[in-house]
Amino acid sequence: MQESDVRFMPSKALKILVVGLNYAPDFIGIPKYTTELCEELARRGHELNVVTAPPYYPSWTIPAAYRGLWRSERLNGVQLTRAPLYVPKKPNGLTRLLHHLSFAVTSLPSAVLNAMTKRPDIVLAVAPSLMSAPAALLAAKLSGARSWLHIQDFEVDAAFELGMLRGDTARRWAERLERSLLAGFDRISTISESMRRLLIRKGISEDVALEVRNWVDVDAVTAWPSSNTSYRAALGIPIDHIVALYSGNMAGKQGLEVLAEVAALLEARSTKVTLLLCGQGPLKGVLEAACAERGNVRFLDLQPTEMFSELLATADIHLLPQRAEAADLVLPSKLTGMLASGRPVVAMAGAGTGLAIEVEGCGLAVAPGDAIAMTDAILRLATEETLRRDFAVAARARAEQRWRRSSVIDGLEAELFKLSHLARGAVSPSPAPRAG
Repeated sequence: MQESDVRFMPSKALKILVVGLNYAPDFIGIPKYTTELCEELARRGHELNVVTAPPYYPSWTIPAAYRGLWRSERLNGVQLTRAPLYVPKKPNGLTRLLHHLSFAVTSLPSAVLNAMTKRPDIVLAVAPSLMSAPAALLAAKLSGARSWLHIQDFEVDAAFELGMLRGDTARRWAERLERSLLAGFDRISTISESMRRLLIRKGISEDVALEVRNWVDVDAVTAWPSSNTSYRAALGIPIDHIVALYSGNMAGKQGLEVLAEVAALLEARSTKVTLLLCGQGPLKGVLEAACAERGNVRFLDLQPTEMFSELLATADIHLLPQRAEAADLVLPSKLTGMLASGRPVVAMAGAGTGLAIEVEGCGLAVAPGDAIAMTDAILRLATEETLRRDFAVAARARAEQRWRRSSVIDGLEAELFKLSHLARGAVSPSPAPRAG
């Protein structure tokens, strides 16, 4: 997080209304961070009300227990209102648009009702989905609360850059709508410094735009030897093989198709490297078909949260493909766990991009889409044990220094108090150090 000018010590617990599409029990990507933030703030004594959707991701199916109209539940100290929404069976540009639009419509009455009855100090919207931002702004205006938008992905830019939406006219209108929404918030945060700079290029002032990193519970991720995990034996991975792991969502913006080419190149060179590909998503079937004849590839479904540390520790090397078009529009959240596990990373990232900067010193960055370069980087780390070990030590240290969950949330909480203080008109700030 950016250095906070002041820390405002609470005169009372804050009331915070969160409007966000994704929440637990979904746990991949954005819902993980929204859930952990809300639960930690609730643990610290704040009152958290969340307007969200039923779980559906990454299977794109709502479990039977969550189908129907609006429903309320309390989960780990956080009060939830789940608004119904349309979930496409096969998401594409148009159906994703309708998906987000449906939540924008159904979340509006819940956000307004919560705001008028709970009288929050701050209304926090999480993007994606930006379409639900108007509900958060209206709720804040009607209740006299301050408004905060947290951007995990620049979804408008990404949709057009990745080809999910097309057309110059459509893009101009979408960007105009985005600018008008951004201008309405008192604070806007995003997850990396490069993404914060993009906010400023979009017209957001320096004092409104903040960096609030995603995080990892470094104490829950153990950097143990990969040869000691149960996954190797269960998957039949030879003891003398280096394991290169990709774990996460298997969708378009990751550029995962390149991993099938990498597998073929590694097999052609008769290397002792096994690719372990773990996750769910629309590209998983494509990858399985492309790698069907490869003896050096193993697939896993998404693993339970309690197996997260052991799964990451099974890797000797982590793989982080990304399409060039997504550079600095997203920063893959999976990077935090990779670093915490004390393993080097091979990332597809152009020079000077936010991802390349984060990986520098604890892994290798190669050009997006370049299967040969990724293969060469994997083989370099596989054969140079000293380099692999040095990167691993640096990766763990970086996670502890930059991505520790308690430090990031400390800094965010200080900014929440600061924003609430402005809303209440108090005048007694006290100095505070950098908070992560």
